[in-house]
Amino acid sequence: MSDNEEHEFGDDQSTKNEDASAKQQQQQPTTSSSTKSSAADSSVVFSPELLGMYYSRLFPYQMLYSWLSYDPATINPAKIDVTSSSKNTTNTTTFPRREFSMTIEPTPGNEVYIRYQSFLSQEELTSAIQKRRPTKIDIGAVFNYPPKDNKSLPSGKLQTQERELVFDIDLTDYDEVRNCGCTGAKICNKCWTFMGMAMEVMDEGLRNDFGFEHVAWFYSGRRGVHCWVCDDSARKLTNEARSAVATYFEVNLGSDKNKNFHLSSPLHPMLTRAYEILEPHFVESVLPEEGHGLLSTRASWTKLLMTLPKQANTVAAKLEEKWGSKKDNTTPKEKWEELTSALTAFITKGGTSKAAKNLSNADRARIENWSVETVFKYTYPRLDINVSKMQNHLLKSPFCVHPKTGRVCVPIEVSNFDKFDPFQVPTLGQLMKELDEFEGGEMSDNDVAFDWQKTSLKEPFEKFQKSFLVPLLNEERKIQREEREKRAAIVGDF
Repeated sequence: MSDNEEHEFGDDQSTKNEDASAKQQQQQPTTSSSTKSSAADSSVVFSPELLGMYYSRLFPYQMLYSWLSYDPATINPAKIDVTSSSKNTTNTTTFPRREFSMTIEPTPGNEVYIRYQSFLSQEELTSAIQKRRPTKIDIGAVFNYPPKDNKSLPSGKLQTQERELVFDIDLTDYDEVRNCGCTGAKICNKCWTFMGMAMEVMDEGLRNDFGFEHVAWFYSGRRGVHCWVCDDSARKLTNEARSAVATYFEVNLGSDKNKNFHLSSPLHPMLTRAYEILEPHFVESVLPEEGHGLLSTRASWTKLLMTLPKQANTVAAKLEEKWGSKKDNTTPKEKWEELTSALTAFITKGGTSKAAKNLSNADRARIENWSVETVFKYTYPRLDINVSKMQNHLLKSPFCVHPKTGRVCVPIEVSNFDKFDPFQVPTLGQLMKELDEFEGGEMSDNDVAFDWQKTSLKEPFEKFQKSFLVPLLNEERKIQREEREKRAAIVGDF
C-alpha cells in the first residue's frame, strides 16, 4: 500500500476499552519468563504471531515517544540506554496532538486503514499498537487539537500546526536506468547503491544550503529510504516553504520518451556540488560490468556515444573507432575520462577544428553539460516530491516492519552507507531467534534496559539514540530555555 493512496478512514477506538492484558505487556527493562518467545524459526520472515511478539518485546516505544514528544525530560543525555518506565508521561503538549494511522488486518487479506488516531502518553500508544498489531504504522502532523477528536470538532476546525520535513526516495523510480535486471519492488546490491548516492546529495544540501542539523535517514524495509528533518525551524515550515525546499532539489531528468533534458548554464552551485559527489559513484558503480555496464561493452558504449549532441559527432566517431580496436584495452573508468577530456578539448575556444570554431555558445553549453546530465540521469535523487510538500502527508513510521520482507525500518548513517546491506537487516524470524539464543545462553542481563538490546537491533538503535536523538533533545532544551527567558524578560520576572 503506497503512502500516496487514498483510503477509507475507520473510527478511532485506540484509547477506548483497551484490554487490561495489553496494558500489562508494556516494554520493560527486563522480561519475565512467562512472556519469553517460544522457539523461533528464523526461516519465517513475517507472520501475525511474529509481529505480535515484535510489538510486545522489541518495538522501541520509549525511543519513538521521546522523539515525537520533543521533550528533553524523556531522555537522559548522560545515559544513552535510558531505563525509564513504559508509563512515561511528560508535560509535553506536542505528542497528544500528533496523528498516527494504522493499517490492520482483522482477517487475512482484509485491510482496514484507520486515520486520525492520537494518544496522551507512551502507555496509550503502546497499548493500542500491541492490541491492534498493525501491519503498517504511519506518522502524520501535529494538529491544533488531538486528531482523535476530529469528528466532534466543527468542519475545518482541525488544522495542522507543525510536522517534520520528510522525503521519500524509492528504487521503483529508477527503473529506466536500472540495468541490473531489477524492476518494481525487486532490488539487488547493484541498484541499492543509487539510494546511497541520493542520500549523500540530499544530506549535504539540507545541512549546508538550509542549515538543518537534525536529519535522520531510515531504510523503508523494502526498496527505498525515508528522510526526517526534525529541526524546530523545519517542523514549523508552511506548505509553501516545504514545496520550495522540495522543488529546490528537483531536477527534470527527462525520460526515454521525453529526452528534452538540458541543464541551464552556468550550473547552480548546488548542482555543481551534486556532480562532484555523484560522478565518482557513477564511475565506480554505473560504468563497469559489475555495476550497470554503461561502458563495459561495444553495444553499451555505442549507445552512450549516440546521446552526445550532434555537434560532437566527430568526438563520438573517433572514440567509437578507438575503443572498437583490438589494441584498445581501456577500462570503463578510463573510457569515461577519455570521453570527458575529448569533449573539453573540443569546445575549447582555441580548438583548431572547423566544427569547434563554428560552435555557438548554446552548443558549447550543451556539450559542456552533457557529462553532468548523463551522471544525473542515472544517479541524481528521484524524489516523490508530493510527500514533502504538505504538512498533513503521512509517512511510514520508523522502527515498524515491512510485511512483504519482514525487515525492520532501521536507521541508516549516511557516512556509513557503504556498510549498510538491506539484505542483512534482520527479519522478525531472525530477531526472535536472537532473543532465544540470548536468553538461552549465558549472557548477562545486567546491562540490558530493553529486549531489543538482546538482538542485532542494538547497534542501529543505540547509534540513532546517541547520534541523533540526544543532540535533538539537547537542542530542544536550549530552545525551551531561551523561550522561558524571553517570557521572563517581557513580564520583568528575572
